[in-house]
Amino acid sequence: MRELGYTEEAGSEAARRLLAGAALPTALVAGNDQQAVGAMWVLARAGVSIPGQLSVTGYDDTRFARLSAVDLTTASQDTAALGRRAVAAAVRRIEQPGLPPQRIAVEPRLVIRSSTGPPPAS
Repeated sequence: MRELGYTEEAGSEAARRLLAGAALPTALVAGNDQQAVGAMWVLARAGVSIPGQLSVTGYDDTRFARLSAVDLTTASQDTAALGRRAVAAAVRRIEQPGLPPQRIAVEPRLVIRSSTGPPPAS
């Protein structure tokens, strides 16, 4: 199966594939908010209740996620911290080029909105 990408259309295609299956899962975790919104459009048009039948989450906490019509549960990244750590890592590599690369984690924050809920009883 080909890679769909990180666009609304990719999310829409993923939702169409879910709808074509035998049964819906209880949740859809999208790679970003754009994918999640695209999936939500298709699912809503198909009459799927979000979050009643299926919870949807994204990643990035974009302006689309915060729209009242979308109200998407998402993971928010601290972009300022990411930027500071990237600059510090670049300066470190310039000043000490022999040092090995390092992995730096910046924990995301879960922003719970109305696109998620408990799984259906059945």
